[in-house]
Parts: sequence; structure tokens; C-alpha cells
Amino acid sequence: MFKIQEIREIIKLVDSSSIDEFVYEADGAKVKLKKNVVVVTETVAPKKEVVAPVVQQSAPAAAPVAPATPAPAKAEEAPAAAPVNNDPSLHKIVSPMVGTFYQSPNPDSPAYVKVGDKVGNETIVCIVEAMKLFNEIEAEVQGEIVEVLVKDGELVEYGQPLFLVKAE
Repeated sequence: MFKIQEIREIIKLVDSSSIDEFVYEADGAKVKLKKNVVVVTETVAPKKEVVAPVVQQSAPAAAPVAPATPAPAKAEEAPAAAPVNNDPSLHKIVSPMVGTFYQSPNPDSPAYVKVGDKVGNETIVCIVEAMKLFNEIEAEVQGEIVEVLVKDGELVEYGQPLFLVKAE
């Protein structure tokens, strides 16, 4: 079984290299990483078809204007959390992989940590499930949990902040 730190190092190496795909197997465990590959295609269409997409694009552009009216309510909520997220004195515990975030080892158990809890370097703060593997995520910092940034069962991306910790 791979340790989280080993997986993180592999991710960093693949990310900084020019390879697009990496597969590693050892002792019955397998790690497979793929980078996002962007494919750009260019299509030349007759003039009649060019006019139609312009008309179609203008209609959807008008549609988001109506939903933008309720958006101020959401925008009012966001600034309350923004100062905490942007505080440089807070350490962010980030997801080392893409997967599903779980606060507890199973639905009947209490969360590993909650706001106000003290954590150490090796304290398990959550689990990220990826490809049927449940990876325990350690705090890697000593301090107090200030905010949990994701909800139980939510999909998380590589590098996405999960917790904010006031480091000691």
C-alpha cells in the first residue's frame, strides 16, 4: 500500500514533467495518473452556418442575465467566509488527489475532526476515496481546525483546500 506522501511526490513529479500518463504497480497496489490533455480542433463552416451559431450564442448570453439577479444574495454570503480563506496566517490542508471527501471512517462514526479541535502532524483529519481506495489524510501541521471547507460526500479536486488550520 502506498503512503500518502509517496503519492504526493509522484503527483508532483508527474505534474512537473512532460509526460501525460504514468502507471506504477508494486505489491498489488497500482497508481495511475493522467494529465489533462487539451485538444484544439478548428472547423471551417460555410457562411450560413456561421450566422446560426452567432444567433444561438446571443440567446444563451441573455439567459444568464436573469439568474444573475438573485446572485447578490449569494455574493453577500461569500464575503463573510472570504476573509478567513484569504488569511495568510492559516494553513490549508489540501486534497492530495481527486476523490470523494468523507469526514468519518463510516456513516455511524463521528467526524475525525471538527472546528475547534486540536490536531498534530499525524492526526487523521478525513478520508478521500479514489478508485475504491480510502486514503487517510493527515493534518501535516500542528494547530487548531478553524474551518471545514467541504461537505461530507462532496467530490474534491487535487490541491483543493479541505480545512483551514491555525498553526501553532
